[in-house]
Amino acid sequence: MSGVAGAPAVVLGGTGHFGRHVVASLRSRNVPVRVLSRDADRARALLGSGPEIIEGSIAACECVRQALQGAGAVVLSVSAFAPGTIRRLKEIEQDAVLAVLAEAEQAGVSRAVYISIYDVKWGAPQGIDLASLEIKVQVESALARSRLNWTVLGAPPSMEIFFAMIRGSIMIVPGGGPAALPTVSPVDLGEIAAQAALRNDLGRMRFRVVGPEAISFAQAAERIGRITGKRIRYLAMPLLLPRIARALARPLAARSDRIYFADQMLNFVELLNSFPQSAAGEAVQAHSLLLDTFDYVPTTLEMEARRRANVE
Repeated sequence: MSGVAGAPAVVLGGTGHFGRHVVASLRSRNVPVRVLSRDADRARALLGSGPEIIEGSIAACECVRQALQGAGAVVLSVSAFAPGTIRRLKEIEQDAVLAVLAEAEQAGVSRAVYISIYDVKWGAPQGIDLASLEIKVQVESALARSRLNWTVLGAPPSMEIFFAMIRGSIMIVPGGGPAALPTVSPVDLGEIAAQAALRNDLGRMRFRVVGPEAISFAQAAERIGRITGKRIRYLAMPLLLPRIARALARPLAARSDRIYFADQMLNFVELLNSFPQSAAGEAVQAHSLLLDTFDYVPTTLEMEARRRANVE
């Protein structure tokens, strides 16, 4: 069953939102884990002393070769969607990831697990330019052409998206959000990715990794409020003002990383509001497939709210 057989599992993006949970799930199984990080001290502070930390960049070939040496599996949970790295999105999420896959194939790594977006087939609606969508398409296409024993995990937004929009006692949602949105707890994503990395029977398979249900932001506000014991009011903010601000600031985007990031973030919000409800309706079937394939207890929104309260 194991694709690692005592060899280390390499987690790229191991200090990120999903990646740190992949590391934790692998460590809970006593699997040796390597993490490549630009800041080794920060990585150790986040992940503890268990994983082997290699300091370096995913864009540096020598660091990648060192990380992959003798590895049994590699999990790619790489994201550059942040103000400080948004300009390097293609370099990090596409060029560097493609180089990692080539190195892994050359090194004879037996398993590759790639954490992607929920579904690459849709593309972005007209007028929405989100660079990361095309990048994921390119990486998945490269995997399909490779000789690697790969599995793709298509992740919807993390449940964190509901909590991130709460300010005090108000959940402010630009555009209001879709009628139903599939999400996933980072704990579940980490557990599923860890199990996928340790199995050889999931080669060339793609899973939509979803939580137990698709819900609206208004429903999430009510249910989080019930768990936290305080009423959270849902407020849909019209997108007109952000769109006007973006149009005025766009000429400056070429010179300002923060303005460019804000532009891309608004594109993400636009995409979120146009989430296909036919896909939301398929979330139950996707979740059922996960339960049939992986051994884990799914995290509900209420469970995630309690977990966050304990962590914070």
